[in-house]
Amino acid sequence: MYVATLIANSKNRNLSELILKQVVNDLGGIKYKVLDDNIAIDINLVSEPSNFEIVWKQLQKHQIDIVLQPIKNRRKNILLADMDSTMIEQECIDELADEAGVGKRVAEITKRAMNGELNFEDALIERVKLLKGLSSDIIVNVLKGRITLMPGAESLIKTMKRNGSYCALVSGGFTDFTEAISKMLGFDENRANTLLHENEMLSGKVQLPILGKQAKVDALIDISKKLNCAHDDVIAVGDGANDLGMLTKAGMGVALHAKPIVAAQCKARLNFSNLEGLLYLQGYSKQEIL
Repeated sequence: MYVATLIANSKNRNLSELILKQVVNDLGGIKYKVLDDNIAIDINLVSEPSNFEIVWKQLQKHQIDIVLQPIKNRRKNILLADMDSTMIEQECIDELADEAGVGKRVAEITKRAMNGELNFEDALIERVKLLKGLSSDIIVNVLKGRITLMPGAESLIKTMKRNGSYCALVSGGFTDFTEAISKMLGFDENRANTLLHENEMLSGKVQLPILGKQAKVDALIDISKKLNCAHDDVIAVGDGANDLGMLTKAGMGVALHAKPIVAAQCKARLNFSNLEGLLYLQGYSKQEIL
């Protein structure tokens, strides 16, 4: 048995009965369940439909996401989440660079690294060099004045934790930020790179070894083993090329508003939903979401 979950943008709320009936007919659905009126619906299927990609493309025109998965074991015990442009709406290093007056240059390197055009580790070292001499106080200023949570972030963590899931923030960014965001949202742990400080200023260096693509995969393996869970029990979410390893290894890897290179390699693509979409994918109804 399979389930196809349709998720509309929560601001549009345009998952109409007309659209639903068309999709049920096109996919050969046997029954459906409303998870959230005009936003999220599950359609049960007896087999994997051969025309799924065609239906997906049609729904994209309406700004509606659809994800197909086996119905078995869809509710996960572990969440692994990227931070920048995933749990928060910004890229922290770009915000720091903007404060330093080198924002445009750093943002371009970030974009290329997240698109998989540059080696992540080398790109991070190059960007951090440009932050040398910034006051360490800039971290607090950026957190207070520039960083905003991705819509649905609080609901995602609260709901999964209430249902017994373990939540880990695994970022290629910096512990100065992950520790604050982790505490704010209630993550069980966080892993990230460490910016080095000297005399209350950023030194322009990052502690080695750098947490990159492989380190995120290692985190998935480590945490799964620690909790005696299979990799299939993990739902992972991210948007950049350095997330691909954990997204493809997890039982459910969700490309959230992702770069093209990432979306192309993930079966679960959320281009319009917020983070509550990860809950709908696990079968949570609106009434269960905190």
